[in-house]
Amino acid sequence: MNILLHVCCANCAIYPVKVLREQNHQVTGYFFNPNIHPFQEFERRLNAVRDYAECTELTMIYRDDYLLEEFLAQTAPSPESRCGYCYQSRLEETARFAAQNDYEAFSTSLLYSRFQQHDTIREYGQALARRYSVEFLYRDFRTGWKEGIDASRAMGLYRQQYCGCIYSEKDRYHPKSSN
Repeated sequence: MNILLHVCCANCAIYPVKVLREQNHQVTGYFFNPNIHPFQEFERRLNAVRDYAECTELTMIYRDDYLLEEFLAQTAPSPESRCGYCYQSRLEETARFAAQNDYEAFSTSLLYSRFQQHDTIREYGQALARRYSVEFLYRDFRTGWKEGIDASRAMGLYRQQYCGCIYSEKDRYHPKSSN
């Protein structure tokens, strides 16, 4: 199949791209991540994806617009449910692009991470597949967690320390109150 793969970051793309290529799929990456904060982190991740794509000859489409205000406007009223908006908005752009450009299916490298909500991602993907008449390819890529980490280290890729948004950055670095 000709698959458009949403790429959240270079590290999470390694294993899914490898597996999909081994299954003889034609894979094109799609970078659209308006959730990443701060801007310097956004640039680091974007540049890491460019490096990865170059060394693996992965064709990429880059949506490198920085839409922080839109992300915050949608998530600030209810930060605890931010992941749903984050998944839905990125998958929707991927599904729309896939449908408009004759891809047979779309998927996401978010499915590689042990820290993401796979059931929620799958539900959004399937709903968007129906809306845009393009298949959502669900695969549980978590089985390759260690392999992907080892490969990213061997490639010298930038390895981020949090999911990407301002809220996950706070969760990672701000000490929790003992009260």
